[in-house]
Amino acid sequence: MGDRLTHLDMAGAAHMVDVGGKAVTRREAVARGRIVLRTEALDAIRDGTSKKGDVLATARIAGIMAAKRTADLIPLCHPLPLDRVTIDLAFEYDGIAVTATAATEGRTGVEMEALTAASVALLTLYDMAKAIDPAMRIEGLHLAEKRGGKAGDWRAP
Repeated sequence: MGDRLTHLDMAGAAHMVDVGGKAVTRREAVARGRIVLRTEALDAIRDGTSKKGDVLATARIAGIMAAKRTADLIPLCHPLPLDRVTIDLAFEYDGIAVTATAATEGRTGVEMEALTAASVALLTLYDMAKAIDPAMRIEGLHLAEKRGGKAGDWRAP
């Protein structure tokens, strides 16, 4: 990974990076985060008794939709034809862990798509359970790994 800010030109102005000369390769990224919530809210989601319906299905769909709209949300982000987006939700003793994976064949990576997917899935969990537990906490959102591209594979320590 380089230490140069690629979205700034020589004069310091923001610009979209030209990826036209880069090779098309398989690229994949995984982002993770979690939401911590009270037992009452966690049980309602797990048991399917939330008044808002299937919370997990809604969060999964929201994350996938968000990944597809990343370039509309993040300035200077390239629109990418995504081949795959998955949202995995896992119950923990005090919350729900979210793992988002995005993949494409392209000239630039899908890290922002994976991070956006995880973020929106977490925000959707919050939105759907806030009446039960307004003190929920979203934490630990991070890029866990990426594969492909010029910089090669990378995994968070």
